[in-house]
Amino acid sequence: MVGCGVAVLCLWVSCGAAAGQLEYSVPEETERGVAVGNLSADLRLPAAAMSSRNFRFLSSHRELYFGVDLPSGNLVVREPADREQLCRAKAACVLTYDLVLEDPLELHKIRIHVLDTNDNSPLFPAGDVQLHIPEFLTPGARFTLPNAQDDDEGSNGILSYSLSPSQHFRLDMGSRVDGSEYPELVLEKALDREQRATHLLVLTARDGGLPARSGDAQVTIIVVDTNDNAPVFERSVYRTKVPETAPNGTVLFRVQALDPDEGSNGEVQYSLSNSTQAELRHRFHVHPKSGEVQVAASLGPPETLLEAYIEARDEGVFGLASTAKLLVEVTDVNDHAPELDFLTLSNPVPEDAAPGTVIALFSVKDEDLDSNGRVICGMSSAGPFQLTASFDNYYSLLIDGPLDREQISEYQVLITASDSGSPPLSTRRTITVSVADVNDNTPNFPQPQQELFVAENNGPGASLGRVFAQDPDLGKNGLVSYELLDVISEGPSASSLVAVESSSGAITAKTSFDFEQLRGFHFQVEGRDGGIPPRSATVTINLFVVDRNDNYPVILFPLPRNGSVPVEIVPRSARTGHLVTKVVAEDADSGSNAWLSYHISRASDSSLFRISANIGELRTARLVLPTDAVKQRVVVVVRDHGDPPLSSSVTLGVLLSNSVPQLLPDFEDVWEPGGQLSAQNLYLVIALACISFLFLGCLLFFVCTKLHQSPGCCAQSCCRSTEDLRYGSKMVSNPCMTSATIDVTTVERLSQTYLYRASLGLGSDNNSLLLRGEYNAADLRNLATGVGLNLPISCIQIRNRKGDHANVNAMVSKFYGI
Repeated sequence: MVGCGVAVLCLWVSCGAAAGQLEYSVPEETERGVAVGNLSADLRLPAAAMSSRNFRFLSSHRELYFGVDLPSGNLVVREPADREQLCRAKAACVLTYDLVLEDPLELHKIRIHVLDTNDNSPLFPAGDVQLHIPEFLTPGARFTLPNAQDDDEGSNGILSYSLSPSQHFRLDMGSRVDGSEYPELVLEKALDREQRATHLLVLTARDGGLPARSGDAQVTIIVVDTNDNAPVFERSVYRTKVPETAPNGTVLFRVQALDPDEGSNGEVQYSLSNSTQAELRHRFHVHPKSGEVQVAASLGPPETLLEAYIEARDEGVFGLASTAKLLVEVTDVNDHAPELDFLTLSNPVPEDAAPGTVIALFSVKDEDLDSNGRVICGMSSAGPFQLTASFDNYYSLLIDGPLDREQISEYQVLITASDSGSPPLSTRRTITVSVADVNDNTPNFPQPQQELFVAENNGPGASLGRVFAQDPDLGKNGLVSYELLDVISEGPSASSLVAVESSSGAITAKTSFDFEQLRGFHFQVEGRDGGIPPRSATVTINLFVVDRNDNYPVILFPLPRNGSVPVEIVPRSARTGHLVTKVVAEDADSGSNAWLSYHISRASDSSLFRISANIGELRTARLVLPTDAVKQRVVVVVRDHGDPPLSSSVTLGVLLSNSVPQLLPDFEDVWEPGGQLSAQNLYLVIALACISFLFLGCLLFFVCTKLHQSPGCCAQSCCRSTEDLRYGSKMVSNPCMTSATIDVTTVERLSQTYLYRASLGLGSDNNSLLLRGEYNAADLRNLATGVGLNLPISCIQIRNRKGDHANVNAMVSKFYGI
């Protein structure tokens, strides 16, 4: 299949011991790998013998177009061969190769004929052809055309010619002396350049190959002109409109006259014709080449029609000419903007002006004609205004709604007058309308009530604050003055306590305030503007006096009697935490200034007593030792939480005794130092105390058992003052009677805290008890039971003393029968 298209021709083979010659034929451009012939078969050698005999294939050409395939012994194409490139114009194209074999030595020549194929198309070396033929030639004129060339040989290179159809030309073949032929172009019909200046023909050369190939050349025939035509205008009349304001140089027309001739015969020049009036010739300028007609001077008033004539002449030997008419209409231009003329203008306008009030009256005019002079007016404003047409070209600017100067004090009214021209012209005029103030606003305080605070003990004239009322009106209408108004109430009048400055509203104190006497008061301040008639408003001022820490704590209990130190009796058997007494104090101040705390500032023995900082209970801090002094002195300081804090102190005398002496000792002497114990003595005292407490416990248990088994005795009640016992008065000598005095003190500032002190007769202890809330019969019975008294409630007598604080004394007596 590969070699089916290859024509192999073995002309003759000479074989001998020394040399031979082989010839093959192959078409040009055969593809690579195609077998041209079988060398091994033609040389009568096996294909393997070629390799064993050191086969060599020699070529004198640069390109190795052919080679030997040793496995098959075939002569194959290595590179496609182009016969026209290898052999040029030679009739036969042969490539020669040498084949050398050894053992024995043999030399063979191989001639390969490259056969021509029709692979080249005819080609015109000169390319396209251009002929210039005058239009005055008569039919029969002949013009030589170039020959085409074809590199192929034989029938592939034989050419025939043809011409594209044309009514003016035909193709004919001419002969040379050597017998060769060439194509000729023959004119069959006269030419007219004005009808057709150029003729395009196609000359085709076709070879004799199979299939045939062809080549084309374009023949361009240019018809040479003669001056046989006059210029012709596109239109006979040119009409245009030009605005009255057209400047010099404005192009009115661009006329064009066509002359079908060529060269100078067809070149046209333009000018104004002699038929144009002399007065118009200076108003127009005509460009001789382009035909532009321009304005050279003022064309006159609007609505004027100008008539002129223009001439077109060619530049031939005998110049031919023609004329056209120019009609120019001068039109009106919207070159005047509307004018506004204000006749009246009211400014400023009071804010209470009624709707419909005329603010301004103006007229408009425009000097242009028709629609250019027709004016339309409009208004643009954020205010309540309206623009209405009065008559002809007059307009009125009216108020269309209420005015409020406090919201908007000034308006910008833009009035626009526009004509109906194209494009329209407009005139804008801005009017500033100021709104005059009217006293239509009442002074306004930010709040109907205002609170002021002043610290007590202020100096007269101290500033307390100020009031301020806003009045958006202007001038006197917005100038507010202030006046103090007394409010009818109990107590001193406000005018005696404070003063109000009329212009600024500043409030000052006329006197010094005391929080404990006056906690606060209220009054009114009136704000009045200066309008006619004036408008006013009031504000209520609530003035609060702020407390300062200017009062020292007052100790209510215990109090010295007749200049002596109050004395409390503590049994030596008292346990740790035994309540000695409760210090009660009050502070006239309020808040943190009245929060009290209790502290021991000095004591005969600081380790023996402690006091609760919040409630003032003085208690023993440890057990009473035998070595402790009988008389103890304690200084309690009561301090508030003010800034700076204030304090008061009270000195208490404490008698360490298991019984109440008939005469209390004097505690006004010098402070007694506490006894010093060594470590061994201290341990001995502690051991003795423990044994004693154990013994007393057993004894107390025995006594309680006996008392529980013994019958009661009759009780008799009597009233006896506690001062008699506390200060050495004689006691009742009846040993069967035990008296108890209970002081119950209620203090309002301590949230109804009740303190009682029970003083018993010989062999009894002092106790303190804190009660809260209202006291009734059950409370009193519990109170009596708590101090070891078992008696009916009817034996308790209550009487009041002191006025401010509810101090109640209850004397309870109980008699025991022997």
